Amino acid sequence: MNLRPLKPLALAFAVTVALAACQKTEAPAEPVAEAPKLQVDLSQVAQQPIALRADDVSPEIQACQDFNGHVNAKWLAANPVPADKTTWGAFPALGERSLQVQHEIAKAAAAGDFPEGSMERKVGDFFKAGMDEAAIEAAGLSPLQPHLDRIDAIAANAEIPAYLGKAYAEGEGMLFGFYAMADYNDSNTNIAYATQGGLSLPEKAYYLEDREDYQKIRTAFLAHVEKLMTLAGADAETAKAQAQQVLDFETRIAKASLGRVELRDPATRYNPVSLADANASTPNFDWTAFFAALDVEAPASFSLAMPAFFKEFDAMLADVPVEQWKTWLRFRAIDGAAPYLSSAFEQANFEFYRKTLAGQAEMAPRWKRVLGALNGSMGEGFGQLYVAQAFPPESKAKMEALVGNLMATLKVRLENLEWMSDETKVKALEKWSTFTPKVGYPDKWRDWSGLQVAGNDYAGNLMAASAFNYRFNLDKIGKPVDRSEWGMSPQTVNAYYRSTANEIVFPAAILQPPFFDVNADDALNYGGIGAVIGHEMLHGFDDQGSKFDAAGNMANWWTDADRENFNARTDKLAEQYSGYEALPGMNVNGRLGLGENIADLGGVTVAYDALKRAQGEGFADPMVDGFSQDQRFFMNWATVWRIAFTEAQLKQQLTVGPHSPGMFRAVGAPSNLPAFAEAFGCKEGDKMVRSGDDRVVIW
Repeated sequence: MNLRPLKPLALAFAVTVALAACQKTEAPAEPVAEAPKLQVDLSQVAQQPIALRADDVSPEIQACQDFNGHVNAKWLAANPVPADKTTWGAFPALGERSLQVQHEIAKAAAAGDFPEGSMERKVGDFFKAGMDEAAIEAAGLSPLQPHLDRIDAIAANAEIPAYLGKAYAEGEGMLFGFYAMADYNDSNTNIAYATQGGLSLPEKAYYLEDREDYQKIRTAFLAHVEKLMTLAGADAETAKAQAQQVLDFETRIAKASLGRVELRDPATRYNPVSLADANASTPNFDWTAFFAALDVEAPASFSLAMPAFFKEFDAMLADVPVEQWKTWLRFRAIDGAAPYLSSAFEQANFEFYRKTLAGQAEMAPRWKRVLGALNGSMGEGFGQLYVAQAFPPESKAKMEALVGNLMATLKVRLENLEWMSDETKVKALEKWSTFTPKVGYPDKWRDWSGLQVAGNDYAGNLMAASAFNYRFNLDKIGKPVDRSEWGMSPQTVNAYYRSTANEIVFPAAILQPPFFDVNADDALNYGGIGAVIGHEMLHGFDDQGSKFDAAGNMANWWTDADRENFNARTDKLAEQYSGYEALPGMNVNGRLGLGENIADLGGVTVAYDALKRAQGEGFADPMVDGFSQDQRFFMNWATVWRIAFTEAQLKQQLTVGPHSPGMFRAVGAPSNLPAFAEAFGCKEGDKMVRSGDDRVVIW
């Protein structure tokens, strides 16, 4: 007989039983006290009133002329943008509900007595520290003083690279992006990427263009820098001069930076070079020393992208006076920490970045600001508590069934594309077959045991988390990609597609009305989350996602003729959206939002087909509230994109946002679908009917 050794757990159990049998006369061991459980009452957290309701429809606004107005105008008129927000509608309303749930969890964690090191304790201590305004006021600028002292100690330009290395090692990167990500040429391995950065304003155009609003923002930026420097101890004259130095410094960076449309091309982020070649390209900045400062093993190569930016950065190391460098570094350190310092700094940050740039009238309540910081610092860890309280298992099961139906429907559409050759279809279907859907929350949670959180040091917690998270990212360089990781926390109201993993991801918080309701009819779920599922899938085939193959590598799997045909169709879509006027004299940038608009058109198309597939032959339409299932499908799509903006936020969205404003997403895709026209009885010539050469057909 071959006796196998017992597994350790089984062996331990067997030994325990044997000992118990031999020692029956001994008193039983004291039971181990169970760790306290988080007790949270979510009964008072109201569902946000954003779901499609018949009462919200405006029959006087014809669906065939203004579908967004038909579905959303009444609701938007009754629900203006709150004073502490810059947008209001489906996404921000669900974000508000998520915050309300998070607030109850954080309060319960702060009030409880949880074991040291537990996630409940970390969340509770972080929240307590953030809500302790008296301690934060008393600390003033002192949490930042060690960083400022190191800047003050810089005596010459040659010492700046060493300062940057130490700052980045502590998670305080401010001049350029440096991070680990999958190699575009080998998606199974992480490499280091260095990319442009260093701008305080949203985009290079804010520094360089003479638009009146940009000029006003530059003036306001000067005042903002001057204010911060004054708060940090500079006299009025010095602060004014320093503000101009900061603007001049960043304007020079802006001139060497790529714009938002250019940055959509993944090739701009990928420029693998050896360390020797990198050092040769930046003689004033030693990349070998930088990797050593970060305690990262020197790689054979890394991606030193945007060569023009790094050429200018290197030149500035030599010819920008050291005092101007120190002024800029000091400003960036204070500006980055301002939201977590005493009220004068936090108010200055709000006045410029939220009020001036985005049009937000009032600062959000402190608990919301602290939750924002908590999510930025340990979002996935906090998400463990959120999922346990707010995400029912049946939602995940139904969502996975929806994904399966959308997948099957997309395959049929790919197989039957008239304009794509069989050669390219083989590759497209291969990519389709490797899609990885993720729903709700990670199967494997990240380990947060190394992060120390104090209940009385808010700024210290933020800095500790920044260093901890950056170390987590740096440690991936040269290592295999962990495909179980998520790029969003479960409590985030959003979804995403990652091209290097060919994955589509749907966090728990988006799985609510109007996107998803486990008890809703199919029309609403397919017009909501179904179209979002399709949207994320089609990102794999949009103008940039289509540059990655089934393995997640950047590769051309198209024939030249197919790519040319595809580009002709997407060019028409860019023209369509560029024709939408958002504000007087300001149109949507169809090129900037092209990937999202391609995904919208494909997502709605595939979701509608999937609805028909789910209904099957002989389906009897229940006509809910007098509307057909087809009508409710498209109406819920519009409800998803129900949105209002402050004027300043809308301007910023048009300039830097990769997404077209929601009011145009509500109408853009449906206007190209004959099924929409049929559902609402629209005729050729109606604004919501694009026909002939104007109609865009891609997927």
